[in-house]
Formats: sequence, structure tokens, C-alpha cells
Amino acid sequence: MADNRGGRRRERRRDEEREELDERVVDIRRVAKVIKGGRRFAFRTVVVVGDGKGRIGIGVGKARAVPDSIRKANEKARANIKRVSLADTTIPYTVTGEHGGARVMLKPAAPGTGVIAGGGVRAVLEVAGVRNILSKN
Repeated sequence: MADNRGGRRRERRRDEEREELDERVVDIRRVAKVIKGGRRFAFRTVVVVGDGKGRIGIGVGKARAVPDSIRKANEKARANIKRVSLADTTIPYTVTGEHGGARVMLKPAAPGTGVIAGGGVRAVLEVAGVRNILSKN
């Protein structure tokens, strides 16, 4: 007998999940690899996806053309989805994160405050479903 567990039903669920995720391109950069004949240019793209209910994924894609790098980053972001705890429309407590020389602080805010954040932090918070938050870079 053929084992048919998770066939079409699982594929359909993935298709539905793919449609409901909001996608944002955070950053597109041109990068160069130095080779014998000079430089070979490519594009590195950072994409964040989320459902607006506390699930987000971040992906980085690199390719010779921008659309290909966006597609690759999108695939990686969808494969890398994590859950973020939310307290209504904000986060439950103050969080500080560091990576290299960068430091980001996120503070919960009262309803009606809005998203007070810049650049990439704003994109990540909005696709995660956070509506009221204060941030400092």
C-alpha cells in the first residue's frame, strides 16, 4: 500500500500560509566579489515576512539580479518563521538586544502611541503585528 500521509492536504496548508503572510523588503545592497578579472557584482536583499499576529521570519538572499535575490530572501524568511510574544498590541516587557556595535531597545507603549521606530526595526515590528511600541537604536 502506498503511504499517502500529508500529501495534498499539507501542500494546501502551505499555500494558504504563503498567501496570508505580509512581505517587506528591508534592505537591498550591491556587494562585490573580487576575482582575477576585476569585481563581480551581486545584490544582497533582506526580507521580513509576518502574519500580523506574532509570527515573523527574516531571510537574506543574494543573487546577480535584484528579483532573484528578493525571491531567495523570501523563501528563506518563510522557512525561518518564529513566534514573538505579544501583549495585545504591544510587547509584554522592555527588551534590549545587541549584535556587534548595534544596540536596539524596545519598550512597550500605551494604546494609541503607534510604532515609534525607524527603518528595519519598524518593518519587523509592523509585520509582527505590534501597533504600539517605543524603540531606540
